[in-house]
Amino acid sequence: MSRGSSFILAGLFALLCLWPAGTSGTPASGPSGTLTARGTVERIRARVGVEWLKETVDDFKAGDPDAAVKGIVVTMFPTYEILEAAAASGHNFIICHEPAFYDHFDRAEELAGAGDKVLAGKKDFIARNGLVIWRFHDHWHLRKPDGILQGMVRVLGWDEFRDPAVQELFRIPETSLKDLATELKRRFGAGHVRVIGDPGLAVKTVAFLPGAPASIEQMRTLGRSEVDAVITGETREWETLEYARDAAAEGNPKALIVLGHVPSEEAGMEECARWLRTFIGEVPVVHRPSGEPFWILK
Repeated sequence: MSRGSSFILAGLFALLCLWPAGTSGTPASGPSGTLTARGTVERIRARVGVEWLKETVDDFKAGDPDAAVKGIVVTMFPTYEILEAAAASGHNFIICHEPAFYDHFDRAEELAGAGDKVLAGKKDFIARNGLVIWRFHDHWHLRKPDGILQGMVRVLGWDEFRDPAVQELFRIPETSLKDLATELKRRFGAGHVRVIGDPGLAVKTVAFLPGAPASIEQMRTLGRSEVDAVITGETREWETLEYARDAAAEGNPKALIVLGHVPSEEAGMEECARWLRTFIGEVPVVHRPSGEPFWILK
């Protein structure tokens, strides 16, 4: 082999070593060396620490995956307002935790088939502004510890109270149910916290189930002998809420605190933005809270 050939091979090897591990041969940058949306996702997959699921909602929902990334917005819901702000600030890649198009799989088939104007308007805005949307839900929850829960725990300062065997269980200093709910409302800026149980109930062991877990999971957790209260994001009112109401009426020292979906998880996406900044430095990465959709009638 000639000296020139050896030099070329050595150069190629050095370039390969710069690719993030686990990228399945896909470089993080496009031909011009700029960071692409697809390349960003490959970095995430290489670092999230869990095997990638064959069936998952974590995928591109809109836009060109090979588009050059100018800036990244991390949020809970990619609302129209979030998209407007992203476009105005030059951030064209949105990483969201929840759907963009109103159902779990972002298909919105019935709305699309009916020519729905809201759906069409959102898709048109995305296309006109060259935005790219990618969902990061399943694997952020699967991360150890759960990325969403970790963000919520950071805000609460509860890390030292976590049960080492069960990540969603916390043994906190004893407090009343009313005081706990008041503190959660303050910490997470929740506009409307709903509570079932005796306000004076002594609470020591809490289970935090963010988002919208299955009702049976909420009920089984609340039914555990050591659990005094379950904190969750949302639930079907004709299932878990009625279980909690009956538990209280039967004299069981149990409580349910419903924060709302966004307040129960938004800090987890702020945690995601913090994590992304540890390995993405070419473009700005910002967290934008999507906020609660309600206004409260007082």
